[in-house]
Amino acid sequence: MAPAAMRTAARSLTDARPAPFWLEDPGRPDARPALAGPDHCDLLVVGGGYSGLWTALLAKERDPGRDVVLIEGREAGWAASGRNGGFCAASLTHGLGNGLARWPAELPALEELGARNLDAIEQAVTAYGIDCDFERTGEIDVATRPHQLAEVRALYERARRLGLADGLELLDRDAVRAQVDSPTFLGGVWDRRGVALVHPARLAWGLKRACLDAGVRIYENTPGLRLAPAGAAMAVRTPYGRVLARRVALGTNAFPSLVRRARPYTVPVYDYALVTEPLTAAQLDSVGWRDRQGLGDLANRFHYFRLTADNRVLWGGYDAVYPFGGRVRAELDQRPETFLTLAEHFFRCFPQLEGVRFTHAWGGAIDTCSRFSAFFGTAHRGRVAYVAGYTGLGVGASRFGADVVLDLLAGERTARTALEMVRTRPVPFPPEPLAWAAIGVTKWSMARADTRDGRRNLWLRALDRLGLGFDS
Repeated sequence: MAPAAMRTAARSLTDARPAPFWLEDPGRPDARPALAGPDHCDLLVVGGGYSGLWTALLAKERDPGRDVVLIEGREAGWAASGRNGGFCAASLTHGLGNGLARWPAELPALEELGARNLDAIEQAVTAYGIDCDFERTGEIDVATRPHQLAEVRALYERARRLGLADGLELLDRDAVRAQVDSPTFLGGVWDRRGVALVHPARLAWGLKRACLDAGVRIYENTPGLRLAPAGAAMAVRTPYGRVLARRVALGTNAFPSLVRRARPYTVPVYDYALVTEPLTAAQLDSVGWRDRQGLGDLANRFHYFRLTADNRVLWGGYDAVYPFGGRVRAELDQRPETFLTLAEHFFRCFPQLEGVRFTHAWGGAIDTCSRFSAFFGTAHRGRVAYVAGYTGLGVGASRFGADVVLDLLAGERTARTALEMVRTRPVPFPPEPLAWAAIGVTKWSMARADTRDGRRNLWLRALDRLGLGFDS
């Protein structure tokens, strides 16, 4: 980083609060009391992020008489569900390219299910009166290097030949800069219908309220400590009590699963983001962005960025930090060296915004698996089901995951449970120190590919052949 660029980036961060922007919203609800003593129910949901909240709400929609309890270790939406970028995507496969590489035969069905899932989220936001700044503006994937432009054109053409390009618009340099003006943009593809933007914490809080209104009993500051059979039921022990349930749904994602054999399939990866002060009318006009799309660049170490309802710019991504041993720790939520890098990249992308200051800087853990998209499983003879591994695209896909979990607990064969994506699992990560070493080599290789016209080295090509990866 040049000294002048470093000074500009550093000055922009001097007033940034070390806290997630979304979670400081004045509409944040009070926490529900913790569980004290025993309770029992038909369905116990463990985890108060999107996965758990959607599972509890959809369970009540399917059967309003079902007795549902949800426990959450802190407060609903406090972790990844309340501190992400707010990109609510239709894709269930972490993008078209990943879906074509892994499930080409069933990708048309997965795309249709994903589109219906996003429509259902929009309908739920309206039906339950969830004030989460829902905007169906779409997303532009932008190329910032010539090889990325060739790759996005090839992917678009492949999607068009397969009949999967409905709603996609290929943009050349002038067309993309007419939408959002950056000297780094060379072209891209605009998915007009497949992505909505939301205030992620308000979405979680709105789902929490909808669950309570439907009769779900929610206990916050109540972590699930141990899962074990108890006769014909399952028992989950908490710090001050215990819940007996006929069925248990686990939505703990980045945190260690209560089903121990599921733990090797995910690792926690720390993602970081900044939010600017609100842009003035003149600053916004200098960028364009009149259609308010979300954006992401096409590098391996990519950035994602979008406007908030009050015209701040959220700018995140690039670094993906895996802590040795896979421990989730609060002190990792702050990483000044990453914030400095992100700020420098922001002003490189938008030099016309020099002088803008960042008001918030934060990070948090997401659950990553080796195929980049959710996987599912059952335990204890079908009395327990779980979903994990969204790898950053869980805002939208978590509702689909909740439906799958409920299908599995019901023992039903549906269009969802028949999918190869649902029936198979990713390759697990190796134990330490192999996981640390393998992830480190993969990150280095991906960064090197970004600077070598996308050319993948022997390590990355071997991972490709094995269907493995590590997403930044």
